[in-house]
Amino acid sequence: MPAGIPVSRRALLGGLAATALPFNISFGQGAGVTRAIPSTGEKLPVIGLGSWITFNVGNDPRGRAASIAVMREFFNAGGRMVDSSPMYGSSQGVIGEGLKTLAAKQQVFSAEKVWTSSGRSGPQQIEITRRHWGVEKFDLLQVHNLLGWEAHLETLHAMKAEGRIRYIGITTSEGRRHDEIERIMQSQPVDFLQISYNVLDREIEQRILPLARERRIGVIVNRPFRQGDLIDAVRRHPLPVWAAEIGAANWAQLLLKFIVAHSDVTCVIPATTRTQHLAENMGAGHGPLPDAAIRRRIISHVEAL
Repeated sequence: MPAGIPVSRRALLGGLAATALPFNISFGQGAGVTRAIPSTGEKLPVIGLGSWITFNVGNDPRGRAASIAVMREFFNAGGRMVDSSPMYGSSQGVIGEGLKTLAAKQQVFSAEKVWTSSGRSGPQQIEITRRHWGVEKFDLLQVHNLLGWEAHLETLHAMKAEGRIRYIGITTSEGRRHDEIERIMQSQPVDFLQISYNVLDREIEQRILPLARERRIGVIVNRPFRQGDLIDAVRRHPLPVWAAEIGAANWAQLLLKFIVAHSDVTCVIPATTRTQHLAENMGAGHGPLPDAAIRRRIISHVEAL
């Protein structure tokens, strides 16, 4: 690659207060903007860490070291929520190695998923996942992409009642199954919803985010950069001068600030393999957030590019 031409974020991504907490939580320094989990009031930094693709490095020592370096910088910057799934290959084991190496098990807000069509095999999968992470229990367990959700929610409700997990949730991605998501939100007592949302994909603003507010459900945002496609599209253009008004020093921060400025969003989980990009992402949790007028300006600007 010729000198001076930056590596694509897409290539690097593809290659992204409870009243009685059950255990002590240690926040890192400079966590930035936090938002309360609606069902309890416990606060989380608005910038979390995803592991889809990026941490699926198998046994490659360089890949694992790079992932752990990202985790180190994430926790040093005050980050807490780390999200993974059995679907994500070796990501769970990499996270477990990172937590052990960094002695970060007390800082992490562990967000995992159950992903199997069989309700009977759910508990076994969850236990295997817990061993990969090396944690005593998960903070949050979610039904991944609604696969077998009826049976799995029964399991998760029972685990929560027994004190074996703290929160339960459901997930979807890429704008799929929103009607079913709404029905579950209306009928099931879940703490979290994980769903796709970004400056170009805003369908959830109409019905799902208002329903989450009404039902006191936390919202975790995935695919904030459309798995890198959105970054690729905008990075060819200069950052607008007015981005400095909200402290956005780069496109990643502008796009993430747009998301977390929505008061119904609890946390966004961008994924990355680079500590430089991790620092950019974490910076979105600092400084002013865009008001409604600036959010409209961001939409208009990005749609016009």
